[in-house]
Order: sequence, then structure tokens, then C-alpha cells
Amino acid sequence: MSEMSERKNRVISGVVVSDGMDKTVVVRIERQVKHPIYGKYIRRSAKVSAHDENNDCKVGDLVSVVETRPFSKTKSWCLESIDKRAIRVDAG
Repeated sequence: MSEMSERKNRVISGVVVSDGMDKTVVVRIERQVKHPIYGKYIRRSAKVSAHDENNDCKVGDLVSVVETRPFSKTKSWCLESIDKRAIRVDAG
């Protein structure tokens, strides 16, 4: 295959909102869209499930995920990198 026919997968960044599952994290993706009539920018978000092979991510981490083949019914994204770790504060 030539290099021109190779597809580029989407890479998006978001915040981890759940890490309760094994090898899976839920990432919230935020974007801003302009209201069609009023022109005001509105914040919209979507949640995607991403594959985290080593269970490295924790809630609050800023991560980059890349679109990939489906791992399961709802999981079509894979963790690419952890951009910024969340600050942890001990309760005790």
C-alpha cells in the first residue's frame, strides 16, 4: 500500500471521569460550538470509553486518546498518553 492511502486516526484530549472498570476509562471531551441564532458560544461535551491496558489513569487526569478498531460494543478509543496527572490530596 502506498503512504497516501493510509488513514490518519483522530486524536482528541479530555479529562478522565471514571476509572472503575478493568482496562477501561471514561473520558469527557469538551468542545465549544456557536449558537446558530444568538451567536453565543456554548460548551458541549461527550463521554467516550477508552482502552487503558495498564490501568494507569486516575480520575482527573488529562489524557489524549486515539480512535482505533472497536474493542467492545462501546469502546473504540485507545489511550495514547497521559498529558497531565491530577493532583492527589490525602484525606488523612
